[in-house]
Amino acid sequence: MNKLFEEAVGAVKRLEPQKEVNIMEVCGTHTMAISRNGLRQKFSHKINLVSGPGCPVCVTSTYDIDWMIEIVKNYDLKVFTFGDMVRVPGSTSSLAEQKSLGKDITVCYSPADALSYAAQNPSRDVLFLAIGFETTTPLTSVVVSEAYRRRLKNFFVFSTHKLVPPALKLLLEDPLVKMDGLLCPGHVSAIIGSRPYVPIAEKYKIPCVISGFEPEDIMVSIAMILKQLREGKPSVSNQYSRVVKEEGNPVAIEKIYEVFEQKDSHWRGLGLLPQSGLELKEKYRMFDAKKSFEVGKIDITENSACECGNILKGLKKPPECRLFGKGCKPQQPLGPCMVSSEGSCAAYYRFERDVERISD
Repeated sequence: MNKLFEEAVGAVKRLEPQKEVNIMEVCGTHTMAISRNGLRQKFSHKINLVSGPGCPVCVTSTYDIDWMIEIVKNYDLKVFTFGDMVRVPGSTSSLAEQKSLGKDITVCYSPADALSYAAQNPSRDVLFLAIGFETTTPLTSVVVSEAYRRRLKNFFVFSTHKLVPPALKLLLEDPLVKMDGLLCPGHVSAIIGSRPYVPIAEKYKIPCVISGFEPEDIMVSIAMILKQLREGKPSVSNQYSRVVKEEGNPVAIEKIYEVFEQKDSHWRGLGLLPQSGLELKEKYRMFDAKKSFEVGKIDITENSACECGNILKGLKKPPECRLFGKGCKPQQPLGPCMVSSEGSCAAYYRFERDVERISD
């Protein structure tokens, strides 16, 4: 590790609180970086890092997954999706299982792949399963706009796009959730900027620090949170200022709200959150798979032994789930937190199963 990292570790130790504090890293990339670099082991149990709802695959609800699967089962479609979504289990099936049964499902890296295929194959209905937070939504918006410009009639989008700030507000209002600081997501913040966190810091009296992803970024950000807590002055700080600006990316934000509008959205573990999701506006409704492909009543069945919901709320850590490392492993996942490459269970399993933290 470099000199800046060692200096940040020293700052964290000097600012160590007298009582335990809970700091939630909201972003799944932060979760993976913390585990991969052994950052949790750099300080005592008084600084408790917990994962939050920052992995888009992980927070996609069983309800939405079952809905996707019902569409795939009942209609002849060419389906494009991101890799992690394929393996996430629904109530009775998964996209991977449907693919094994002969459904035409392709893993892609961009919604542009789906659009290109639809344009080249006008007789084939094409469905893109759109997931992600504010980071990936602008590209979906561009693709939908282009489909509209080309007047494509065979291109459809199932949107599970979600917004981070509304989820944080609802999370902090949960009486069971006890957080003292938020390590805010760098990628999302590059789009939305730092301003949306100001009402959160002010209303809930909680430090919010936007962090980069290098080990030294994260350690410096933790020190910034601890400093705010010691001084009793919670606010929004931007450690990742080399990328994140106060106003964010106005062009990307404008593109999002040209195509999408805010709606209530189902989140795994958090339930139905008001105005926390994005659905296509009326102008683009012809591309909305939820409106175009009717399915019957969706009766979901959750795996009662899986603790993904509580893990996403920061109420439990992966090893506290009785399935962790036993029935549930990356090669045989039972919940989305073990499926996703940014899931907290996958991070713990790969990097933290056999490590100990320093003594108090």
